Amino acid sequence: MASIRSIDARKILNSRGEWTVEVNLTCEDFSVTASVPEGKSKGKFEAVSVDAEAAVKIINEKTSPALKGFNPEDQNKVDNLLIELDGTPNKSVFGANSTLAVSIAAARAAAKIKNVPLWRYIGGISKRASKAPDLYMNVINGGLHAGNSLDFQEYIIIPKAGTITKNIELGVRVYSELAKELLNNFGKGATLVGDEGGYAPNFENNSQPFEIISALLNKLGISDKFSFGLDAAASNIKKTADDLRQEYESLLAKYNLEYLEDPFDENDFDSFARFLEDHGSKCLIAGDDLTVTNAQKIADAYTKKAVNAVIIKPNQIGTITEALYAVAKAQEFDWKVVVSHRSGETNDDFIADFAYGVGADGFKLGAPARGERVAKYNRLIAIEKETD
Repeated sequence: MASIRSIDARKILNSRGEWTVEVNLTCEDFSVTASVPEGKSKGKFEAVSVDAEAAVKIINEKTSPALKGFNPEDQNKVDNLLIELDGTPNKSVFGANSTLAVSIAAARAAAKIKNVPLWRYIGGISKRASKAPDLYMNVINGGLHAGNSLDFQEYIIIPKAGTITKNIELGVRVYSELAKELLNNFGKGATLVGDEGGYAPNFENNSQPFEIISALLNKLGISDKFSFGLDAAASNIKKTADDLRQEYESLLAKYNLEYLEDPFDENDFDSFARFLEDHGSKCLIAGDDLTVTNAQKIADAYTKKAVNAVIIKPNQIGTITEALYAVAKAQEFDWKVVVSHRSGETNDDFIADFAYGVGADGFKLGAPARGERVAKYNRLIAIEKETD
């Protein structure tokens, strides 16, 4: 039986030039690394992240000694000890960033010991059928992810070409052609990008991005190969629920959105429920700030009939085990599961293996640009080869 010899942490930079934590977990004859992202648009009920320096100190001085000798193949035991050591419901002592970094490293070590790809290991412990997710490609950024005029945070295209590689090829083509369209419409500076690699010019209104993308797809003759999605991140928007509802209904009517995330404030279950009742048969209404990868919050949203899909972000909860429990709870309710990266990412491609491993219906991974996003796209291509 392989066992953990040591866990060493250090600070590294994420894609926003902010500090995060990376760990190196060593067993007898090998070592693995893991690093964690951080969101900018955060729900109030997410697990807490601590300062990177504090996370490094916690891991090196407390977590590493406590886990020495543990078998990394026992994910539940590793994660439950992390939860016990922290001792709070929201990871406010150790921080979800320190616990998740160790949790991911343990999973990587276990996959290496078993000599299987990480996605296959995750599929095994989740007891879910692994599969390729739909790609939710955020090609235009707004809200807190960009310094432009858009209220809404992510304008998403969903390619429907049949395989991961074909979907990526189709999405990359549109992303490239969209740059030309934006330059023609807005001039120099139009192709500067936001936190997640999507273009971020100033638009006349919140619907113009879809207008331009839709016209481009028609021009290219591939409009039948795409659906649209929108992450509103409405908790960060200073508009009434009625005003927001009118905007969404207009977008649904014009562009037949397949996916709408966080359309209302994270505390406004009533607006979510009314919108789901009226439009849930035609569109996925997803909770993110509303549900924060927390099984109890997911159960609350189910009781209130607020959504029919859920975002899963492991750093919102702090361990792989808890994230898997959230996935299981959502699937128990027959909701669609969309796994997501964060806006402040690292080059760690764990989230791609996680999305594939749990059989997610969708995967949000930003635009096919910027190294930290491209790492996830490239990992998906590799996973597709591993399944051949």
